[in-house]
Amino acid sequence: MKMHFCIPVSQQRLDALGSRYVLYSVYLDGFLFCRVRYSQLHGWNEQLRRVFGSSLPPFPPKYYLAMTTAMADERRDQLEQYLQNVTMDPNVLRSDVFIEFLKLVQLNTFDIATKKASLDIFLPNERSIPVEILTSDTAERILEVVSHKIGLCRELLDYFGLFLIRFGKEGKLSVVKKLADFELPYVHLASSEVENCKVGLRKWYMDPSLDSMLMDCKAAVDLLYMQAIQDIAKEWAKPTQAQRQNLEALQKEDNQTKEQFLELAQEVRHYGYLQLDPCTCDYPEPGSGAVLSVGNNEISCRISLPDGQTQDTIFQMSGVKCWQVTFLGTLLDVDGPQRTLNQNLELRFQYSEDSHWQWFVVYTKQAFLLSSCLKKMISENTVKLAAENPEMQIEVLEQSKSKKYHVQQSQQKDYSSFLSRKSKTKIAKDDCVFGNIKEEDL
Repeated sequence: MKMHFCIPVSQQRLDALGSRYVLYSVYLDGFLFCRVRYSQLHGWNEQLRRVFGSSLPPFPPKYYLAMTTAMADERRDQLEQYLQNVTMDPNVLRSDVFIEFLKLVQLNTFDIATKKASLDIFLPNERSIPVEILTSDTAERILEVVSHKIGLCRELLDYFGLFLIRFGKEGKLSVVKKLADFELPYVHLASSEVENCKVGLRKWYMDPSLDSMLMDCKAAVDLLYMQAIQDIAKEWAKPTQAQRQNLEALQKEDNQTKEQFLELAQEVRHYGYLQLDPCTCDYPEPGSGAVLSVGNNEISCRISLPDGQTQDTIFQMSGVKCWQVTFLGTLLDVDGPQRTLNQNLELRFQYSEDSHWQWFVVYTKQAFLLSSCLKKMISENTVKLAAENPEMQIEVLEQSKSKKYHVQQSQQKDYSSFLSRKSKTKIAKDDCVFGNIKEEDL
């Protein structure tokens, strides 16, 4: 699937000889990923083409005369589209040419040299495992090191991921983002403006039934057990009083197994869901407070009404046609410390209810994380559908692998994209813009 790359700003700079050039600020999932020149991206594209040939998306052409403002904006948009499209091919994502370049630009952007370092990886029980790394080690590499250290079976790595997690007051926990395989966790921690952030290991799937795939690995069961206890303690999973008593009794029994605990925990409401921080939405009226929980092929919303009451609303993913992340704010002092876009984000999705399509808008700093969860549910649902319909073929693209499954084309309902602030005017005038700026990548 496409990744959430965007280039909302660029700046003119002078090189050592006094010549002007443009420096592009590339953001991934709302966080500054790197700053690069067109010439660097052009050279990278040439290297990729020597390996992958014409399968790559088109790269913006060179201009040999001075660019107008319109031409500069067009190039920025084209570079943004190139970064989004080139990451759709899992073979490109795994290639040394792709990874080594992105490692280098991350290190250079934040002026971090490659050297040995120690990094604490936090488990769901909030205990940490120190690992010796290089500052240039990717999230994929560090996940392999951690998994080896705790005895997690290598073939189960795709079920887990490294996340940027913020630990707040009174034990509150907030998942900030899922780290992409090629991101550098050490650099991310060193450069992030988000306070009290740590790198944490969590499962990365939205379908609770996939727990069954991990039951033969003790380390995997341990991780699921720790995360289940944490989610219940943080009230992300919401057991009834009877369920809570049974789970607590199981924990105290000497002969209980973690598998028994997890089997009972799967019956708990919102088990295995990811809960977002409190946010606002436009349903049932603009400015309504909401808490969203995402998982098991649904978006569950607890909405605060003006009269003090709460309303629970569930949106099934089968009814979601498309969604859109939009950056609403402006970037000030782009050369200064501001390195996130997540202060002014919205995610809106089109949903069918009683054969009527309507838009549901969520204003949340975690819009990109929510979008990643929606993509994950679509992907998992496609794989499940593939197992049930082996006669038709479609390729399902994941970030770290490529697999072919068989499913009906008509079942694909994942349409997502990112809009910068300047596109917001189009949305306000005509919602059909979402039909034209959408991602069809399953």
